[in-house]
Amino acid sequence: MLLNMVIVFTGNGKGKTTAVLGQMIRVVGQDRNAIMFQFIKGPWISGEDKFLKKFPTLKGRFEIVKGGKGFVGIWGDKLPFEVHKKAAEKTLELAKKAIRSSAWDLVVLDEVNVAVSLKLIGAKNVLDALDGLPMHKFVILTGRNAPKSFIGRADLATEMREIKHPYEMGELALKGVEF
Repeated sequence: MLLNMVIVFTGNGKGKTTAVLGQMIRVVGQDRNAIMFQFIKGPWISGEDKFLKKFPTLKGRFEIVKGGKGFVGIWGDKLPFEVHKKAAEKTLELAKKAIRSSAWDLVVLDEVNVAVSLKLIGAKNVLDALDGLPMHKFVILTGRNAPKSFIGRADLATEMREIKHPYEMGELALKGVEF
């Protein structure tokens, strides 16, 4: 029986963060605590942020930490690479503390795979954070292009594969579906 677990959600299809949010709800429903560290997504307000504002009693049980500065080099991003890099490094340090803390049963590193593929942080640094994973601790790594080393370390890995998406027909991100 696994007493701790590393999970990877990867692939080019939609649903990685959505799946994690469902997992977080499940954990909180079982009287445990979940925290998500977002490595890429910026300061804009998403549906999950609005949800948490409606349920302030979840504070300390279900939290989202927005560590990223936005999508690196796309969608009008004008920030220097170094700003994104420092933000990712700081977010990883916060995530490491949460992984070691008894306050959190589930720790999510959202879009950490993308942060690694963009070379904002190193895969080894992420794996080092997983060394000596405390008992009864679950960590989920999300994002496209998961490094093979993450898949190798994972106890469970799922790939979301895009089959069809409205973006192909010119639709931008849909409120309530993608954010």
